[in-house]
Amino acid sequence: MSKALIAHAPGGPEVLQWEDIETPAPGPGEVLLRQTAIGVNFIDIYQRSGLYPWATPTLIPGGEAAGVVEAVGDGVTDINPGDRVGYVTAGGAYREKRVLRAERLLHLPEGISDVTAAASLLKGMTVQYLVTACHAVKPGDRVLVHAAAGGVGLLLGQWLKALGAFAIGTAGSQEKVALALQHGYAHVINYSTQDFVPVVRDLTEDKGVVAVYDSVGQDTWAGSLKCLARRGIFVNFGQSSGLITGFSMGDLARGGSLSAIRPALFDYIATREELLERSADLFARLQDGTLQVPAPHTRPLRDAALVHADLEARRTTGATVLIP
Repeated sequence: MSKALIAHAPGGPEVLQWEDIETPAPGPGEVLLRQTAIGVNFIDIYQRSGLYPWATPTLIPGGEAAGVVEAVGDGVTDINPGDRVGYVTAGGAYREKRVLRAERLLHLPEGISDVTAAASLLKGMTVQYLVTACHAVKPGDRVLVHAAAGGVGLLLGQWLKALGAFAIGTAGSQEKVALALQHGYAHVINYSTQDFVPVVRDLTEDKGVVAVYDSVGQDTWAGSLKCLARRGIFVNFGQSSGLITGFSMGDLARGGSLSAIRPALFDYIATREELLERSADLFARLQDGTLQVPAPHTRPLRDAALVHADLEARRTTGATVLIP
């Protein structure tokens, strides 16, 4: 018997209950993992609140974690007890132990700690596909990133700088502006005191940016389109302020033959080959120092409800990792 945070109905952070849960032995092709570090992401809140419909009567949130293999099932040949591994899945990580398909696990390289992996796997592979598959960023590209001081935003700023892009960010306080500027952004706009649209147009000599990476959603999408250059792309990969409403295809035409995409990470790591390719790119950048993960905030796993409340209120910067 081990412990997990389980929600029996959608709702606020208080629905997460610390309960006993049975963990079965691993079956064929499976691995039993003792988790050591669990990442927190906004998608966990979307799931817990019911914004993303549940596929089961109860919910254990959490999409990324790291840990130590305790046992393997029949047919597992490339993972052994004692190995350090990490993973990204659609949920279920807020627990002490779990069984997973071996094909979805990633060996953690030396020099990348469990906490770093749990803080960067989901966010880092998200950044990887954003800058390679949604819009292949080229040197000199001008791009705009909302929530630049968040977990994804801080990694995105560094990756964009490494690619030679001119990255403009937005953040909600001077503290967050200062933090984002330390992580690759050429300019960061405090949206609580400035309208980001005219600032972006001014910084780009009224030419606009070729891409906007927007995880905020309802509060920013209309302004994001106004910041785009002709034939630019609006990449909406989250909705921390709520689902986008009022959008129409005509908005893209009026903006100058714009395009828009609503991607999700799991469609970009659907196969084992894609998972290995994107994670290898991430691990290489972490190892060579191109990408540095700001020291994550760590909290006990059973305090996840408090972490959710802080994240929803935008009181956090960088990444938070839960420790079982």
